[in-house]
Amino acid sequence: MSLPDYKSTEKPPSSAAPNFHVVQLNVGGHLYTTTLSTLRKHSDSKLAEIFSGPPKLRTDTQGRYFIDRDGSHFGAILEFLRSEQLPKENIQEVHKEAIHYNIKPLIKLLEETPQLFGELVGRQQFLSRVPHYKENIEVLIRIARAEAIAARHSYIIICVLRTEEDLGFYDNAINSLEAAKESVVTFGPWKAAPLVKDLLDCVKMDIENQGYRVSIQPHAVEKSFLSRSYDYFYQLTFTWW
Repeated sequence: MSLPDYKSTEKPPSSAAPNFHVVQLNVGGHLYTTTLSTLRKHSDSKLAEIFSGPPKLRTDTQGRYFIDRDGSHFGAILEFLRSEQLPKENIQEVHKEAIHYNIKPLIKLLEETPQLFGELVGRQQFLSRVPHYKENIEVLIRIARAEAIAARHSYIIICVLRTEEDLGFYDNAINSLEAAKESVVTFGPWKAAPLVKDLLDCVKMDIENQGYRVSIQPHAVEKSFLSRSYDYFYQLTFTWW
């Protein structure tokens, strides 16, 4: 995200300004006080770029430099720049801010914390091996919203194929469904250790992280005499109210 090249109404600190120069900041309505040495600590960061050379920010009515971004977690950024202390809470949110401001040492240290290590190295690496996972999550939400008119719940059938062998039975399995086959969303197969339950947990987590309420239950398929039973299907229930 490029920063707007606004001209300040106050004389800004120049690149030659002493590092102990005090800087007043307004980050999305959150007020902070720090020094140029703190903001310039990592020369390849966006903060060092902003406060070195020509002015790139406008000021508010009190003369504080204004950054038009949510400043809820900016204090954790400043604390790391001052003392290299890592936050103990809101790790994911601070990580997002560290990426925005391009503070590479903080990004690396946060990604080594247990909170992010499991997500980035474990879960996200698994999901990268599930074909079209992110696109399928978007499709599920889109279908659910389309079916929410004058309804308390939206119901969607998903098909989870763990292996290539499962994929070979897909046509027979989908033909055994009584539900509208064109609305079935299919996940897999994938080459990784996690099981079907793990994939379903990820689907639920990623939908709920977007603010929706959802539950997942096995979808029983009625079978006729001598026909094979397929346990690939699950019903997602979105609850709206």
